[in-house]
Amino acid sequence: MSKLYIVPTPIGNLEDMTFRAIRILKEVDLILAEDTRTSGKLLKHFDIGTHMYSHHMHNEHKTIENLISRLKAGENIALISDAGTPAISDPGFLLTRACVENGVEVECLPGATAFVPALVNSGLPNDKFIFEGFLPDKKGKQTRYLALADETRTMILYVSPHKLLKTLAEFITYFGENRPICVCRELSKLHEENVRGTVREVLNHFEKIAPRGEIVVVIGGKTIIKEPKKRKFSEEEES
Repeated sequence: MSKLYIVPTPIGNLEDMTFRAIRILKEVDLILAEDTRTSGKLLKHFDIGTHMYSHHMHNEHKTIENLISRLKAGENIALISDAGTPAISDPGFLLTRACVENGVEVECLPGATAFVPALVNSGLPNDKFIFEGFLPDKKGKQTRYLALADETRTMILYVSPHKLLKTLAEFITYFGENRPICVCRELSKLHEENVRGTVREVLNHFEKIAPRGEIVVVIGGKTIIKEPKKRKFSEEEES
């Protein structure tokens, strides 16, 4: 039976590529890549000669029907993104859903995803958390911030480096300047950096040193202060 393989690729360090991922990419009939130029370098590094086809957010709606037909005809296809796990803030969801609806088997390999090491590195509570991905650029952003202002779980967001200062300033507006935060930059790469502190402290840091590279932001949830329980006195104590 044919299958769609969801194959994570390294977010920076090529040593994070798994043996299984390399084998699958060599064995499938076709690799769907977000950017064939970027993925071409990865495939060349691991001596993978499988044919690639461009599959990204601008064409995925048009190509799904043909891909489902090829899968039903018996081809095995692998989906990769530029970095990390496909469908996590990257193309992949639409094709996966179409496969499920059409009875095509889907298998997602475990592997690199940027928000997991960022969450663990942050030192913030990770027993419960929410992943927000990229916040809306304009429409809906304020509504989302207002909804997150009372969120008690740790929050994880992806932020472009040129929007980081503005985003941190928005955090101060909606979350307060003393909310704990960790900005993780260039995870798994040579210049990896994890900047921890309050929102104000981290904003001050990046105002002095311009942020660069891929960025994941982890911010603590709202702390709920519980009022102490009132003690019940016995009749003897009251007298």
